[in-house]
Amino acid sequence: MPPFPANDRAVQPPAPLTGRGFGLRHASAADLPWLCRLYATTRAREMAALPWLDAVKQAFLEQQFALQHRHYLAHYGDSDFLIIEDVDGPIGRYYLQRAAPEHLIVDISLMPEARGRGIGAALIADSQARAAAAGCGMQLHVATHNTGAQRLYQRLGFVVTATEAGYQRMRWAPPATAGT
Repeated sequence: MPPFPANDRAVQPPAPLTGRGFGLRHASAADLPWLCRLYATTRAREMAALPWLDAVKQAFLEQQFALQHRHYLAHYGDSDFLIIEDVDGPIGRYYLQRAAPEHLIVDISLMPEARGRGIGAALIADSQARAAAAGCGMQLHVATHNTGAQRLYQRLGFVVTATEAGYQRMRWAPPATAGT
């Protein structure tokens, strides 16, 4: 599996997360096994419904993760591929492409025990502030069945612009500046 591109861009987590002991760092090839386990947690409900042997499920998830990873590198190779950590180690990933005219949240995933703690909201809100400062909007795609994530994105000001192949495309525009 191809490693992540080298990235020397500074990574600064949002102050609310730093104050709670969370950090960000660039992903490396050594993170790939853990990232595959994280990916599996995002498909756990789907896999639980299948009558496959556990070994078959595991092989399928590893294959799907490898395909997703290659797709992200091929199509979003200039993104920041970030690992979210706490004192015990990795708890999530945040892949963000910062390009004009709109920044793209390629992926945000957290381990189940880290979900619902405001981590994703803080990362996205910080990214929105940075995008606005650069004169950019933001966009993302979310699975139509992921209603919890959709509620978070809507709360943060994202609106649905299209629905296609099981995903909603959502967009956020920075508030208009005075006099424009």
